[in-house]
Amino acid sequence: MKIKKGDLVRVIYGKDKGKEGKVEKVYPTKNLVLIQGINLYKKHIKKSEKIPQGAIVSIPRPLDASKVMVICKSCQKPSRVGYQIKKDNKIRICKKCGSQL
Repeated sequence: MKIKKGDLVRVIYGKDKGKEGKVEKVYPTKNLVLIQGINLYKKHIKKSEKIPQGAIVSIPRPLDASKVMVICKSCQKPSRVGYQIKKDNKIRICKKCGSQL
């Protein structure tokens, strides 16, 4: 998976198209990413001792990794991720400007 935890990404498809956020968690086996403040859904919480009235809260759900693009730190544009091997180290690079991600 080319997206890592902590990457700044932009959503390119779906209801949150154009929004940017930081990746909180990656699920590589399911090809999903959880992004802070993106893909929010409402959840109803039942009455309890902590919440005597109950509540409706917004929780983020994971997005498919194919719906987001990594934003390059140097050119500030969403770009595809490539790899380069230097001295037994695999480095992620930006396909637009060639800089290291």
